[in-house]
Amino acid sequence: MSGPLSHLKVLDLSRILAGPFAGQILADLGADVIKVERPESGDDTRSWGPPFLPAADGGQGDAGYFLACNRGKRSVCADLSTEDGQALVKALAARSDIVIENYRVGGLAKFGLDYASLKEIKSDLVYCSITGFGQDGPRAQQSAYDFMIQAMGGLMSVTGEADGFPGAGPQKVGVPIVDLMTGMYSVIAILAAIARRDQTGDGDYIDIGMLDVMAGSLCNQAQNYFVSGKPPKRSGNRHPNIQPQDVFPCKDGHVVIVVGNDGQYAKFCEAIGRPDLIDDPKYRTNGDRVTHLETLFPEIIAALETDTMAGWVARLEEVGVPCAPINTVPDLLADPQAVHRGFEVKIDHPASGPLSLLASPMRFANAPVEIRRHPPSLGEHDEEIRAELSL
Repeated sequence: MSGPLSHLKVLDLSRILAGPFAGQILADLGADVIKVERPESGDDTRSWGPPFLPAADGGQGDAGYFLACNRGKRSVCADLSTEDGQALVKALAARSDIVIENYRVGGLAKFGLDYASLKEIKSDLVYCSITGFGQDGPRAQQSAYDFMIQAMGGLMSVTGEADGFPGAGPQKVGVPIVDLMTGMYSVIAILAAIARRDQTGDGDYIDIGMLDVMAGSLCNQAQNYFVSGKPPKRSGNRHPNIQPQDVFPCKDGHVVIVVGNDGQYAKFCEAIGRPDLIDDPKYRTNGDRVTHLETLFPEIIAALETDTMAGWVARLEEVGVPCAPINTVPDLLADPQAVHRGFEVKIDHPASGPLSLLASPMRFANAPVEIRRHPPSLGEHDEEIRAELSL
């Protein structure tokens, strides 16, 4: 059975993560995604290791980073500075529905591969440009990476332990979250443009900036500032608006507890043997608990120190209070829910044998998502694609 986007063709001129991740999502959904790469070196992330995938012949394969965001695609090599490379890209654009690129602003215009040029070849093309700061403004020509956008975009100002705690200081998120969100926003915009094209027959040009995405993802933290006028601060694992929500120590480790409303709070207090905290006027409502957090937390910590992590998880789950152990990646993949939902997918890689990949989180009843292709070797489909184009 074909995926829901099996009727679409995508020309992926991007590299690193945000653009390739967008292309991978479209490939997961069934689109035919052709990744154009530099001859010899290819996408930068092919060498972003270790770890590297061991090759069957004992050599070194691609880095795990590349494998994470390029499955489902076909790879063809082209030097965009040459007439041959430009001709290949234009031929691909002529039969594509979507183009994704993340060159510097104006970088593809000198090769005749910008939106204005390719629109002359395919008038209904949906062309998505991904940059650090968008196509205009004083920073438009600057390069950007996820880490610096996390810093500039305010995320690191609200991530990390609060001042006064051991190890306090700004922290980045443990995955390249801005790149990933930029890829997802790009896909949303692309599919919206495709839906509009189906109604009007017109293509579109999409301008996605990583800093724009980061700002748009600050969500409640930015809105708290708009409402209060006070800049949000780092609070470690504590939620700024709902309490108790934090990482709490117990007898043999730590447990995450996420009390989301007053009803859950009452169940939580009963479960930890402190029903007296339910009607205490300092803690009766969520607002009260947020205001008096510094006196509430020592009471909770003292109660939790009497049992183990597994004991508290079992007890709190039984009464419906959201909680969780802090899993490692192997712990996650071994969780019964993860096994049931199939988080780990195995696919054959011609150069390395069986390869484990993360499954797509999207589930469809009538057009299931499937990983149809392994992450391609550099230029693996050169002959195939050039034959299709009669080049």
